[in-house]
Amino acid sequence: MENYTMEGRTYRYYGQEAPLYPFGYGLSYTTFRYQDLVLSPPTLPICANLSVSVVVENTGQRDGEEVVQLYLRWEQSSVPVPRWQLVAFRRVAVPAGQETKLTFQVVAEQRAVWAQDWCLEPGTFTLFAGGQQPGQQTRAPSEVLSARFTVTGAARPLRGC
Repeated sequence: MENYTMEGRTYRYYGQEAPLYPFGYGLSYTTFRYQDLVLSPPTLPICANLSVSVVVENTGQRDGEEVVQLYLRWEQSSVPVPRWQLVAFRRVAVPAGQETKLTFQVVAEQRAVWAQDWCLEPGTFTLFAGGQQPGQQTRAPSEVLSARFTVTGAARPLRGC
């Protein structure tokens, strides 16, 4: 084998073709609404971590559990990267008619790309939060919110942080 690229070989690198059963696929007995996605700070230094919060509301008539998923997309990278990458998830029970606020940390290591070594690069990123992957079509409706953040500074090896 001479070609070690992952393009076309795993669901993360299929391009525009969606996987048959993506992460988080399934049905629920209730519905959820996502709101108030906040990224802090919206501009951060190359080695800094990102704080994320999102509110999940159970808009149905039954208590339910939702798997809140965070995905990261590199807007520009010096090397091939996945369309988006799962960086966090949490199963949360939300009573009918109630809401809960969740907080996450997206650490610098999760933005690293492989370029003969793990490297951090500056640029613009998009973070998605929801009950499914971005753009996923399922029988159970679920919202996916998105927000952008910017990383500043010079590219550097991850071990240099």
